[in-house]
Amino acid sequence: MNFIWVWHAKTLKRYMIIGIAAFFTAGILYVETPLLPVFSPNEEGPVAIHRVEAERPELALTFDISWGEQQLAPILETLQHKNVEHATFFVSAAWAERHPDLLQTIVDAGYEIGSHGYRHEHYTRWEEDQIKKDIQQAHSVLSELTEEAPKLLRPPNGSFDKRVLEVAESLNYDVIHWSIHSHDWENPGVEAIVENTTTNVTNGDIILFHASDSAKQTPEALPIALDKLESEGYSFVTISQLLTGVEMNAKEVD
Repeated sequence: MNFIWVWHAKTLKRYMIIGIAAFFTAGILYVETPLLPVFSPNEEGPVAIHRVEAERPELALTFDISWGEQQLAPILETLQHKNVEHATFFVSAAWAERHPDLLQTIVDAGYEIGSHGYRHEHYTRWEEDQIKKDIQQAHSVLSELTEEAPKLLRPPNGSFDKRVLEVAESLNYDVIHWSIHSHDWENPGVEAIVENTTTNVTNGDIILFHASDSAKQTPEALPIALDKLESEGYSFVTISQLLTGVEMNAKEVD
């Protein structure tokens, strides 16, 4: 039976790191799916941020992008048309090198940039020195292109284990996971994507969309999902904004 250790958070005036060690026994189904090896959250050390238990009805919109150039423009147009001023884009640095103009478009729109690593491969299959090198290479590229050093990391494929978390922490990165997955890379249909991102949503959730060309139905589904969430009283913030002022505690969920 699959099980998850969830690290919740309560709003405080001071900034603290919270997170979850989410993990599954399922194998990898596709390059965009996460592989989350099992480890105990009771052990001392860093954790991945999954969501926060926020008092206000705020959600963090996040978009992963690692290849292609067709889907980003309509996604940005939708966000701007819907007056969504805050979102976080986790950008593959190799993609950014190929498309510096598109990266600049995200920056110019005022959205937060997080690192999605350099090579879009599973970190859990690598040795620690390879993981460190990839994160550092991505950091160098994104810092140069955006003129701002990223502080947030979503490992490629959402794939992490204790080693990945420790390496990321040593490089002053917070690892960001998600609590709501659109599954848009599977192209399950617009209605399914909307259902995935608007059902069982609660304050402080982190929503995962993709802006890569593999997610062909995201531009159509996104405005519908945004309208529904806004009609339920939610507003949208960046990851950094969501994490401002939190306290850590743990809960086991079967």
